[in-house]
Amino acid sequence: MTVKITKPTIMALDGAKATAEAMRQMNPDVVAAYPITPQTEIVQTFSQFVADGIVDTEFVPVESEHAAMSACVGAAAAGARVQTATTSAGMALMWEVLYIAASLRLPIVMHFVNRALSAPLNIHCDHSDSMGARDAGWIHLFAENAQEAYDNAIQSVRIAEAARLPVLHTQDGFIISHGVERVEVLPDEAVREFIGEYKAERTLLDTQNPASFGILDLQDYYFEHKRQQVEAMDKAPAIIQQVGQAYGQLTGRRYGLFDGYKLDDADIAVLVLGSTAGTAKGVVDNLRAQGVKAGLLKLRVFRPFPVHEITAALKGKKAVAVLDRSISFGGQGGPVFIETSAALFHANTGPSPKVVNYIYGLGGRDVTPAQIRQAFDDLRQIAATGQIKSLIGYLGLRD
Repeated sequence: MTVKITKPTIMALDGAKATAEAMRQMNPDVVAAYPITPQTEIVQTFSQFVADGIVDTEFVPVESEHAAMSACVGAAAAGARVQTATTSAGMALMWEVLYIAASLRLPIVMHFVNRALSAPLNIHCDHSDSMGARDAGWIHLFAENAQEAYDNAIQSVRIAEAARLPVLHTQDGFIISHGVERVEVLPDEAVREFIGEYKAERTLLDTQNPASFGILDLQDYYFEHKRQQVEAMDKAPAIIQQVGQAYGQLTGRRYGLFDGYKLDDADIAVLVLGSTAGTAKGVVDNLRAQGVKAGLLKLRVFRPFPVHEITAALKGKKAVAVLDRSISFGGQGGPVFIETSAALFHANTGPSPKVVNYIYGLGGRDVTPAQIRQAFDDLRQIAATGQIKSLIGYLGLRD
């Protein structure tokens, strides 16, 4: 297959402005959003595009995040291409309507900045906010850097509309959202051609083909409708990979469900999401230089969780550490660890690796190469002895 790479413009952008730039290029019909740190820069930048007449978007400055998602639901049900943005407590206030958007199968795109939840009050990064919504029926994508935040923003629209499911794509608060990096920005026409025109299958405004939205659904059919959402999620991985492949043909950056870094022949590996993957790659390189067969699995798609693909990628590993930037209080580890452990337990790929969990970086605490190196050192000990001393550990936690 011949790949024709579109020549980009190189810009110095933080993740928030990169996302706003993608929104400008996509020119959605409706954006309803409310400012909240550290997401504010996304909607603030985009609202200036609206004010300057650069886009045709109807920008709805609502009184709360609950109202923002409610407005998005109404606009999407009416057939519009709709986007929003939020973080942390803003998502918590949207809670009820997140489920409604997914249950109505509305392809809303949420540009999301990960931030800790109160109390105590903290405005910096961890993944507790988006992880809290892991069962709301949204597709979840994670970015490692500003370039991926830009790329995921564009792909999210096409994924959402093909899957008929809402998509939440994340970037780590302040680390990505406010960290300026080199970003390759596509020409406007290339972005618009990539996402194409949107025509909703059913809308509130189609009087020739009337449809009902948000009706009362009791014991007779509610169960079946939930099962339909499961089937939609089951089909989403193939769509995500198809869109990622098409985007790769456009940019040279192909996206899948996850990325393996020196993973194929690794004996020990770390699984991580978000910006920490960049730090972990450096640790892997250093260990490889010392003759240690270390590898990294950077998870891009958390929902739907790529069970079969991850178990295949981890086949033959002796020990794996799953790094979680959130806590599942009362659970047997962090959310990503629980999912990974369940996947490996039911895998039919031979002996499973020993798996341990590390909680790190809550409230924006830096994760250092030395901390990740400690996780790898623990894995080497587990691989050598077959014994796990502690199933759940903490990186960078003061005594």
